[in-house]
Amino acid sequence: MDLSEYVRRLDAELDTAAYASVDASANGLQAGPDEGTVERVAFAVDAAAATIEAAAEAGADALVVHHGISWGGIDRVTGRTYDRIAALVEHDIALYVSHLPLDGHATLGNAAGVAEAVGLVDRESFGEIGPVTIGTVGESTAPITADAIRETLDEFEGHAEGESAPTRVFEFGPERIERIAVVTGSGADWIDEAVAAGADALITGEGKQQVYHDARESGLTVFLAGHYATETFGVRSLQSLSDEWGLETTYVSHPTGL
Repeated sequence: MDLSEYVRRLDAELDTAAYASVDASANGLQAGPDEGTVERVAFAVDAAAATIEAAAEAGADALVVHHGISWGGIDRVTGRTYDRIAALVEHDIALYVSHLPLDGHATLGNAAGVAEAVGLVDRESFGEIGPVTIGTVGESTAPITADAIRETLDEFEGHAEGESAPTRVFEFGPERIERIAVVTGSGADWIDEAVAAGADALITGEGKQQVYHDARESGLTVFLAGHYATETFGVRSLQSLSDEWGLETTYVSHPTGL
């Protein structure tokens, strides 16, 4: 497949252009030739030296990630930025990035994947940021305890075999949880919106000190399941989609413990 066609398909599927005004990430093709072909694609959460090297070892023509290397532009190509770009050029690997578009996609997104794993139904868009959303909110098929949800979250990639601390829970909501909001990664800023949406709980990746007080005062249970652990679903979905398009694919697992 032509690289330009692959990029066009991903951009269209993810509605990349809709997020341009709100996302610091330069979504889409961040590094690569104007013309080229793609036969094998690697997928990872982060574009880093380790994942680029793994993609090269797998013989990938492209690397698709959630977290790229350009956030609001690149002023100088030095240090770690140089090393990453040099590795991409040396191995002739194109880099495609989808940050917020891959968080918010209704079926392929990170939040959608977390919601599916937890068993949420009747899902709606959630987590407004400007004109777009980056999360989802839905109903549990039956009232569920915080411990049961924690057990599910602890099974995510990134928690296995001590790769990170277990899910942290601030249990200030009702004993039986029915409605749950999800914003992956750093989503604790959406506590007030979760309350306004009638949620009993919010699942996100990480939070700062104030999360405890905000959750307690709002009467909301908040799950901090890990930034990496909540954001593997999107790239996995894009891998499956690329399989359907006839490409060879491989997944690079590189948990950060965070």
